[in-house]
Amino acid sequence: MNFQQLRSIREAARRGYNLTEVANALFTSQPGVSRQIRELEDELGVVIFERNGKRLTGMTEPGKGILKIIDRLLIEAENLQQASLEYTGQQSGTLSVAATHTQARYALPKVVQSFRTAYPDVRIALQQSAPEHIAEWILSGKTDIGIATEGLSQFPDLVSFPCYRWSHLIVVPDGHPLLTRSPIRLEDLAEFPLITYDVGFTGRGHIDAAFAQAGVKPDIVLTAMDSDVIKQYVALGLGVGIVASMAFDHGRDKGMRAVEASHLFAQNTTRLAVRRGAYLRSYAYHFIQQFAPDLTRADIDAAMNGGELAA
Repeated sequence: MNFQQLRSIREAARRGYNLTEVANALFTSQPGVSRQIRELEDELGVVIFERNGKRLTGMTEPGKGILKIIDRLLIEAENLQQASLEYTGQQSGTLSVAATHTQARYALPKVVQSFRTAYPDVRIALQQSAPEHIAEWILSGKTDIGIATEGLSQFPDLVSFPCYRWSHLIVVPDGHPLLTRSPIRLEDLAEFPLITYDVGFTGRGHIDAAFAQAGVKPDIVLTAMDSDVIKQYVALGLGVGIVASMAFDHGRDKGMRAVEASHLFAQNTTRLAVRRGAYLRSYAYHFIQQFAPDLTRADIDAAMNGGELAA
């Protein structure tokens, strides 16, 4: 039994049993992957994958149980490598952080700046994507830390920490008719074309829920992942924007006005997530605590060991 065999099993399950993708991920050949899988099955005396000819089609029941053990073994192997670097005092390396555009653009810059001052020898690899992709990257080990508003708390193999709460703002060009209405109602918004986030991004679920509960049908004419894109189209007069509160800067966003919308839409909680059971190096703890200052190292360890944090 060797780690390459274990990685071949894990990647085959993750990549829908497509051995070409598995081979690419492991920088080897498809016949090599097939051989590694077959050799482990022979050694264990258990058929792990269901097959149609030479093609993998699924996992057997014993295979599903074995996969859970393989996941734990590989996580612990990765933890061993991280721990060895920590214990030998090596404060260099790469911290991979994945976030949605809104978090990367508006919430992270000061944290990254402070982190770089504290750990100048640690490189930060910042990636941006949708919450579901961020979760997948954390689970696969591609990313150490993930940050998003939606989705991260739904994965049992992730530990997610509530970091801060925020509300939405209504954004309109100077002189827009909505500026004469106070307080703005959902019915008022429904009179105008709306521009906001894609489904699954930056609190969009709370926006949809508010309109649905009120029985009001909004005219959402354009959606985007990027707050700056939304504001650009608002500035062009294509509609009324609904954006995250941290995405609007009264000094920078000239020609536009922002109106508080916390009375219309539920508050949102941005969460930071790590893989359950992962070994966190000291600089990872530092980054988490910079982003969520209310968290202590004891809080983080307790949650990683199965404890609960308040939502």
